[in-house]
Amino acid sequence: MSDLFERQEATQGPLAERMRPQTIDDVLGQDHLVGPDAPLRRLIESDQTPSMIFWGPPGSGKTTLARVIANTTRSRFVFFSAVTSGIKEVREIIARAAEELKLGRRTILFIDEIHRFNRAQQDAFLPHVENGTITLIGATTENPSFEVNAALLSRTRVFVLNPLDTDVIGGVLERAIADEHAGLDSLIFEDDALAAIAYASEGDARRALNTLETVAAAASAIGDRTVTAESLPDVLGAKSLLYDKSGEEHYNLISALHKCLRGSDPHAALYWLARMMESGEHPHYILRRMMRFASEDIGNADPRALSITLAARESYDFLGSPEGDLAIAQAAVYLATAPKSNAVYKGYAEANEDVRSHPNLPVPLHIRNAPTGLMKGLGYGKGYTYDHDDPDGYAPQDYLPENLAGREYYHPTDRGYEKNIQALMEYWRELRAHREHNPKP
Repeated sequence: MSDLFERQEATQGPLAERMRPQTIDDVLGQDHLVGPDAPLRRLIESDQTPSMIFWGPPGSGKTTLARVIANTTRSRFVFFSAVTSGIKEVREIIARAAEELKLGRRTILFIDEIHRFNRAQQDAFLPHVENGTITLIGATTENPSFEVNAALLSRTRVFVLNPLDTDVIGGVLERAIADEHAGLDSLIFEDDALAAIAYASEGDARRALNTLETVAAAASAIGDRTVTAESLPDVLGAKSLLYDKSGEEHYNLISALHKCLRGSDPHAALYWLARMMESGEHPHYILRRMMRFASEDIGNADPRALSITLAARESYDFLGSPEGDLAIAQAAVYLATAPKSNAVYKGYAEANEDVRSHPNLPVPLHIRNAPTGLMKGLGYGKGYTYDHDDPDGYAPQDYLPENLAGREYYHPTDRGYEKNIQALMEYWRELRAHREHNPKP
């Protein structure tokens, strides 16, 4: 298999490839990994690279670090793409690695976009990583917790790469302009133009260099030697929102929405809602989570919260986008500003625990229905008091199984409407105590 890490001629290939760092000292950014005395730097320089996963957004330097390792290590280095290759090629690589190991030479296998392999394909690497036939380096833009087998993950170290900040991107761009082989020396880039490109790249060095190359080509085509910020909009285009409806960003954003609703921040609620809607999330998913929130985090502190969220669902289904989006926004603001209580949520969880601990407790006889004479004869319904016949509309009696007598699950707060419920339950408690001490003749 050809090694894609072989150095290309300086004047060939895209600018981003030509400018890719070859040594660890050339790497800009990710100082927490490759700065002085950083852990990954020490491993690379001592040629003691373990099996590991590089996890970071596009253009943050995952492949660059692999290139640096390839240029530094004395091991055989093989590049492998999970997009273009399959298990057949994996077997060939591992067979060759086993032969190399007999000769005392390690094989480092770099798998780009390892998350593209399914679970069974990832399992194929396990025994060979474990017995040392190969040292595996995987690169992924997806959260390894979701996309990499737990068994494989436990045999690797995960290094997290952050989006590059605009200063680092600016340094990457300035280096490209100053490089005598890049072919950009005939152009003048004003500082505001470079700043605009760096900002638009959103931490992606590859995107920044590709943009720089496109801008340079456009300027050369019209004979303009000076590139300004005003000349960039047509080349930069519109930004795209980072979102994956089945990946980590999906869960990050819905978690942000849920927590700012709980934290009573309508401003943040509108922002995260807009982020999800603009990114293409289906409104039904958002509404389902908002309905859950209405019961879990508001409950009876404001019983209208669930009704308003259900009405938002109905309004969206009737109007569609974009008109119906406003109903969802209205519901989000209502949920954020409503009084909060998780008393129903906690009470139901405690009741579930008792059900699991005592799954088959009998229903007390006095609250069983007795539609037949036999059932009446067995005591079904005996002693039951009809509450509507009581002057107070409340006839205290036990409704729980005997083993759970006296258990209380729902403890309303003193917030919102639950304050009224709390007062009513206290009234019933006092009435029950009075009846117990003063039974009717």
